[in-house]
Amino acid sequence: MDNNALLTALAISLVLTVLFEVGFYLVIGKRNKKDILLVILVNTLTNPIVVLLYWIAYFNTNWNTVLVLIPLEVFAVLTEGFIYGRYAQSIKRPFLFSLAANVFSFSLGFIIQHFIF
Repeated sequence: MDNNALLTALAISLVLTVLFEVGFYLVIGKRNKKDILLVILVNTLTNPIVVLLYWIAYFNTNWNTVLVLIPLEVFAVLTEGFIYGRYAQSIKRPFLFSLAANVFSFSLGFIIQHFIF
């Protein structure tokens, strides 16, 4: 994968993740503007790390992609849950929210990647 393709993949992944997870936050009935910003910032922190490490493993190793994804997603859920627990005002169960938002986002991304592209 060349640098432009990688940067494009990182940008698309980040934009879609932020849209999906903010959308999830709104769908569950939350409306706190500071927490919406927090969801955006948290995903801006974790998503590029997860996507970059995934692509490095995907293109440079023969590792099973599921075995690569599991620890990366666990990292994202735990990191986001910790940050939500510390700073969110309206998220009462931060790790459950993080898990649910990531499952929602990952599932939509999977559907888009495998059925549209």
